[in-house]
Amino acid sequence: MAHPTPAPTLSRRAVLQAAAAGLGAAATARSGLARAPEREQWPAVAALIDEYVGSERVANMVAALGWGQEAPQFLARGTLAFDSAAGVGPDTLYRIYSMTKPVTGMAAMMLVDEGVLALDQPVAEILPAFARMQVQKVYDGPITPDNLEPAAAPITIRHLLTHTAGLGYTFIQQGPIAEAYVRHGLIPAMVSRLQVVPGFSGPRARSLADFADRLARLPLVRQPGTRWGYSLSLDLLGRVIEVASGQPFETFLQQRMFDPCGMTSTWFTVPAGERARLVTSYFDLAGMPLPIDPGASSVYLDPPPFAFGGAGLVSSARDYDRFLQMLAGYGAIEGRRVMREAAVRLAVSDLQPATLAPGGGFPDTGGRSFGFGAGGLVGRGAAEGLFGWFGAASTVGLVNLRHGLRQTLMTQLVSFTPQVVQERFPAAVASDAAALLVAPG
Repeated sequence: MAHPTPAPTLSRRAVLQAAAAGLGAAATARSGLARAPEREQWPAVAALIDEYVGSERVANMVAALGWGQEAPQFLARGTLAFDSAAGVGPDTLYRIYSMTKPVTGMAAMMLVDEGVLALDQPVAEILPAFARMQVQKVYDGPITPDNLEPAAAPITIRHLLTHTAGLGYTFIQQGPIAEAYVRHGLIPAMVSRLQVVPGFSGPRARSLADFADRLARLPLVRQPGTRWGYSLSLDLLGRVIEVASGQPFETFLQQRMFDPCGMTSTWFTVPAGERARLVTSYFDLAGMPLPIDPGASSVYLDPPPFAFGGAGLVSSARDYDRFLQMLAGYGAIEGRRVMREAAVRLAVSDLQPATLAPGGGFPDTGGRSFGFGAGGLVGRGAAEGLFGWFGAASTVGLVNLRHGLRQTLMTQLVSFTPQVVQERFPAAVASDAAALLVAPG
């Protein structure tokens, strides 16, 4: 089973590289942005949104686009659900799933910058249950003594940030280890009140502490530090953050990230008074969007068993753009310092360990195209400066720090196969950005 927030495919890598390559000259032309309506400034993006919403592949789409510290421009079309008359806009609420990961990664980097954590610090110094981990000899093989061996190295903070800890994921692993993850309640996100989505259904750990303890009792699927593998590592990092900071993980994020960034619509639980802004979530069933979590009765209206640092946040296009604006400002937004510049520069650099096996880096090609930083991909070469990640419901959140270009796409179609729109959106943004070269000066 493919996972719903896939590592970029070869075509997506090519798209992202091409997108980054076209920005150097385009960045010098961005002064034309203020002189035309959004649909004129971003015609390729507008056409993409029109295509997807007009053909009813999705009920809605909202894009946020901006340069540096300039105010964003928004393009929106569609309604909260196929059977709704209420339109969407910059403040409509979306389940961002794995776009939570860079937020958690940046929170951890704050503590690294402050000396509370260290990149190569063993996680067992904070969570002792991870001191003597066992590892499967055969990937996704039986959980039996003859298929287990001691971890050759400790799991570190660096490993958790870069998905190189050797941890697994319920919707990626197969066989006994996948079954054990589900049985132990190691579900990575809330998706629906219906027990219909494989890898997201079943009992759940009762708290982050309980989640971490249960995870520590299961074997790793790979030796720590040897290979990139999409995983529960950012969820575990949430527990590390709350122990190291002495605050509940969600409180740390609110006080250190959301409030300083002015993110007023980002939560693990949608307040009852805000439910009218929440879109319905759909599952892609062989090309047919099947409603699995109506906005009016969403599972996100209830407090989750714990704050999922890997895929638990609801946000808006406006709010996520503010997170990206803070990164584009190297830690500052509208004159407020949220992170130190040095912390951001380190976070968006390639943090993968030097112990990777040949061909073991992200995206499992030796890291030739991209590296991996604090919860998100890191561009190299023509893509230098690019940072961000994608969400299981076909969302996109990327920022090019080299050129200051911010791009967020919100929609709500969960799929277990790579969504073409996650490739086409950055390409459309790059096309429009390059066209600024011929904009009147």
